[in-house]
Amino acid sequence: MRISFRFRPIPFAATVLLVVLGVSLGQWQERRALEKIALQHKLEARAAEAPLALGPALLAAAPLEYRHVSVTGQFVAGYPLYLNNRPQDGRAGLYLLMPLRIAGSDTHVLVARGWLPRNAGAVATMAPYTTPAGSVTVEGIVKGSIGHIMQLGTPEPLRPGAIVQNIDPAQFGRASGLKLQPFFIEQGGSAADGLVRAWPAPALGVEKHQGYAFQWYALAGMALLFFVMTGFRRGTNQTN
Repeated sequence: MRISFRFRPIPFAATVLLVVLGVSLGQWQERRALEKIALQHKLEARAAEAPLALGPALLAAAPLEYRHVSVTGQFVAGYPLYLNNRPQDGRAGLYLLMPLRIAGSDTHVLVARGWLPRNAGAVATMAPYTTPAGSVTVEGIVKGSIGHIMQLGTPEPLRPGAIVQNIDPAQFGRASGLKLQPFFIEQGGSAADGLVRAWPAPALGVEKHQGYAFQWYALAGMALLFFVMTGFRRGTNQTN
């Protein structure tokens, strides 16, 4: 019995499309995994560095991302901001943000001071906290973003005490009129002020991207194998 292969243009075009799609998406997931590995190495290297003393000169955010810094100044206690919908350990809560005026200058930096639980039954209420008066030295990690969530409803105008869902330093600078560093400082250290500072670690998910890459490559391989196998089967049937 002679076994032949029947070439079918339409299944062939569909197979090529699936193979190209699978390989392209697999390569994209591999690139994402490599980016996350590079970020992991960057975090490890930055963690070993001594804190950088931050002064009033405006600096770019990207070169300092995840760098440990220290800054001395005074909190602008009259301009707190609250980032809503930031749960922790299954509890509803907010992040407290507050500008810090850097000593000897008119430059400020937005400090993410910590997390506060929120009473779900009374939306406007939150747990009490204290703000140190006078000069303080804050140590923390530079973040270009404090996290972005889906905006629900119309955002509240930025003003002292506003409860918002998302914010960036440029937006706050325009609303407040303050000269501002283009990044946040995620404050570390003890929390005797009533705030929780268990900041979430960056979600790397290297294994997830590698798993997705394998699935896309497997799809491409299965599509090609299916085309070849069904072509031979049909060729055999045609012979019979």
